[in-house]
Amino acid sequence: MPNTQCQMPNTQKLQDLMQQVGISSFKALSRAAGVSERQLLRLRQGKLEQMRVDVLLKLSPVLQMPLNELIATFSTVELLQEKAAPSQELLQEITDLRKEYQRSQFQLEQQREILLQELQQSTLQLLESLLLQWPTAAQKAQENPQLAAVKIVPLVQKPLEKLLQAWGVEAIAPVGAELPYNPQLHQLMEGTSLPGEIVKVRYTGYLQGEKLLYRAKVSPV
Repeated sequence: MPNTQCQMPNTQKLQDLMQQVGISSFKALSRAAGVSERQLLRLRQGKLEQMRVDVLLKLSPVLQMPLNELIATFSTVELLQEKAAPSQELLQEITDLRKEYQRSQFQLEQQREILLQELQQSTLQLLESLLLQWPTAAQKAQENPQLAAVKIVPLVQKPLEKLLQAWGVEAIAPVGAELPYNPQLHQLMEGTSLPGEIVKVRYTGYLQGEKLLYRAKVSPV
């Protein structure tokens, strides 16, 4: 049987560093740093020269170790000697990668802000009639308690329907509908029912495409 210790001379070093920062497994380290377990395997095998610099940049903050110390810890003496000449080039590559990473993060943040603004703007457009008319309707309802609620409901209902339609959200069933009980789509508010038995919808649920957002709340008939 091959000598695992010889094959992976840096495994114990990596485990010691992981223990210091509270990471219990290589899989957990892979997720925390956003690198593949294959890259970690190369590190454990002492194949630092085969690893990309951006991988080391991701591991460095997770293991709470400066990049130069990380390289020194997992490099052999021979590797350090071989790489001594182009070390300046390596440092320049690291600097360039850091700048590119920061630039990418800034661009992503800008894109998130733009997308959020576009979402807010489109949502406000769909709710325009509600935003403009609801305060007036609410004031009239306070001034005249006898005002029929049926006259106010459309102010809320129509904009909401437009918004849900734009987002691809559909009601599972209307309130008051009687239909066969489906535990995957329905939630019993009281009593018991077997799948297929007729129940009545008390609160509607919603689907977005094939994704279930909220189950409809039902009661046995």
